[in-house]
Amino acid sequence: MSILIDETTRVLVQGMSGRIGRFHAEDMIANGTRVVGGVTPGKGGSEILGLPVFNTMRGAVAETGAEASIVFVPPPFAADAIMEAADAGIRYCVCITDGIPAQDMMRVKRYMRRYPRERRMRLTGPNCAGTISPGKAMMGIMPAHIYAPGRVGIVGRSGTLGYEAASQMQALGIGVSTSVGIGGDPINGSSFRDILELFEADPGTDAVMMIGEIGGPQEAEAAAYARDHMAKPVIAYVAGLSAPKGRKMGHAGAIVSAFGESAQEKVEILAGAGVTVAPHPSAMGETVAAVLDRMGLAA
Repeated sequence: MSILIDETTRVLVQGMSGRIGRFHAEDMIANGTRVVGGVTPGKGGSEILGLPVFNTMRGAVAETGAEASIVFVPPPFAADAIMEAADAGIRYCVCITDGIPAQDMMRVKRYMRRYPRERRMRLTGPNCAGTISPGKAMMGIMPAHIYAPGRVGIVGRSGTLGYEAASQMQALGIGVSTSVGIGGDPINGSSFRDILELFEADPGTDAVMMIGEIGGPQEAEAAAYARDHMAKPVIAYVAGLSAPKGRKMGHAGAIVSAFGESAQEKVEILAGAGVTVAPHPSAMGETVAAVLDRMGLAA
């Protein structure tokens, strides 16, 4: 099993006519993703990679039956692209774009709440690596060859640390059910808690590796959810143990401004909730392996 996407998911690429969109669309297709077309205003009627390009998301969805989209649209226009996907009936959207203004993402969040919960589009990102269900489908920019199919979920704010976790796990014979990048911006579409809830309900996931970082309350909220609602073990790593308070580190959301937002405070909160915390990034894979062994779960 997997969450969010599988081999049947019909995917549109918003911005496929651009160099970056085309490059990653080709890689996604090569890794089994069912890409059914692209959307670029003014390019409708053309073809890219042998697939039709549409002017609007509504037209593309009506023609292809797509249920998911991935956004490779420049920052000034990315929020409108996300809202257009929601308006067209897309169920899951991944936004790769980095540098979207926070005010634009606030507008996106308000817009999406117009829809009833059962019809509301799920968004991951912006500023994320995407989502991959190894051997089934990929909506993102990650190196697919480091992800082996398996039964451990990964969710992280950092794309590169997600890659590192997958690579370490693969070296130990541990596979991934789905890996989800939620993005490092302060305002994003889905939280750790949102994705943990999906993994808890997924019969194909036995445990979850969560990769956090300094800044924001998401890790603390995830710790409370794991403690109160999850039967599956959660393993975590929190980046930024040496980061000074008040200084932005890497991602736009990685800045400590309140109690509970430093890496050490997050580690203590997670450990207090029963989450097993990897002591350093090179120990992520071995920590997952130890937890699986302790729980009697096969890799």
